[in-house]
Amino acid sequence: MNNQAGSAPSQRSGQSQWDRIAGSAEFKNLLRVKKMFIIPAFGFFFLYYFGLAVLVGYAPKLASMRVLGTVTVAYLFALSQFAVGWIVAALYLFASAKFDALTKHILAQAAADLVVDVDKDRRQGDH
Repeated sequence: MNNQAGSAPSQRSGQSQWDRIAGSAEFKNLLRVKKMFIIPAFGFFFLYYFGLAVLVGYAPKLASMRVLGTVTVAYLFALSQFAVGWIVAALYLFASAKFDALTKHILAQAAADLVVDVDKDRRQGDH
């Protein structure tokens, strides 16, 4: 029971630290930058994925057109979805380098703020 009582201030200070981070301009910028990649990438892949169903449903003659031997347009389209998925994943990997850099900056700033707060608390406790 004493452990819980002793950890309550720590939890509150951790929550206020999180609130400070979440309210910071840097964190909001990180979310904005991530949304600028994730939303268009998701939208593109969503439309591309369901494009096959639309093609087969609304243009069956085009979908069943043979391209090479027995390989049809629909079959090539379906196989291309694997390639497109890997391309989107690779693009995210490159974009995540920027996300990681922004995150490290935010964490470094939060750690520096925490050190300043602890130091300030110590000085106030001395008086």
